[in-house]
Amino acid sequence: MKLGFIGCGNMAQAMIKGIVVNGILNSEDIIASDAYRPGLDKAKQMYGIRIAENNLEVVENADVIVLAVKPYMYGEVAEEIRDMLGDNHIILTIAPGKTLSWLAEQFGENVKIVRTMPNTPSMVGEGMTGVCKNKHITQEEFDEVCRVLRGFGRVGVVPEDLMDVVVAVSSSSPAYIFMFIEAMADAASADGMPRDQAYGFAAQAVLGSARMILETGKHPGELKDMVCYPGGTTLEAVRVLEDHKLRSSVFEAMKACVAHAKKM
Repeated sequence: MKLGFIGCGNMAQAMIKGIVVNGILNSEDIIASDAYRPGLDKAKQMYGIRIAENNLEVVENADVIVLAVKPYMYGEVAEEIRDMLGDNHIILTIAPGKTLSWLAEQFGENVKIVRTMPNTPSMVGEGMTGVCKNKHITQEEFDEVCRVLRGFGRVGVVPEDLMDVVVAVSSSSPAYIFMFIEAMADAASADGMPRDQAYGFAAQAVLGSARMILETGKHPGELKDMVCYPGGTTLEAVRVLEDHKLRSSVFEAMKACVAHAKKM
C-alpha cells in the first residue's frame, strides 16, 4: 500500500508515527502535503516520509489518500483532486459530520471511501478509531485499511449512523478525561501534594482503571463496587459525585456533542 496524507498536522503525524514505528508500512511508502512547510519538514525528519509539493502529487503517488485537513476544507480539496482519482484510489476521511453520501457528492459516486474517526491518544499509540465504509470498498481493501489504522491503536467497525456517537464517546472524550484528571490533581494539590506528583497519581489511576475494563471484561459498575467497601472512604467520595450529578453531567455533555456533530 502507498499511503498519502493531504494535511500533516498533529493527527496526521500521530497516525504516521504509529504506522512507521510499528512497521505497518515503510516510511518511503508514505507521502504528505501541507501548506505549512515546517510541519512537513518535521514529519520527514522524524519519520523519514516523502513530502509532496502539492496535493496532486500525493494523489499521483498514493493508493489510500487520508484527508487530514479541517472539515471546512474538504470541499475545496475534493474539487482539486477528484478528476485525478482512479479505480485504485481510496479516500480515507477523519472529519466529523462528513457523511459517506456527502463525500460521494464531492468526490464522485463511484469513488471508494472509508470514513474514520480517530482520537488524540493515537499520539501515544493508544488511539481508538471508529470506521465505516461505502459499498465500493471490498472486504479485502477494508481489512487492509483497518490493519494500517491499528498501527496507532484499536479499531472499532461501526455502522455509519453511529459515527456521530463515536465522536462523543471516543474522539472528543479525551477532553473530558483530561478535565477529570486536572480536577483530581487540583484537589490533591489543595491537600498538600506537589502538583506534578498529583498529575502522575491521577493519570496513572485513570490509565490503570481503563486497562482493568479492557483486560478483565468486567462491567465498570462491578469494578467500582470492588473498591467501595461498606463504610469506607471510596463510598463516601462516590456519594458526593452522585450528589453532584457526575453521571448526568457526562451524559448530557455527550448528548450535546452528538447533536453538534450531526450539524457539521
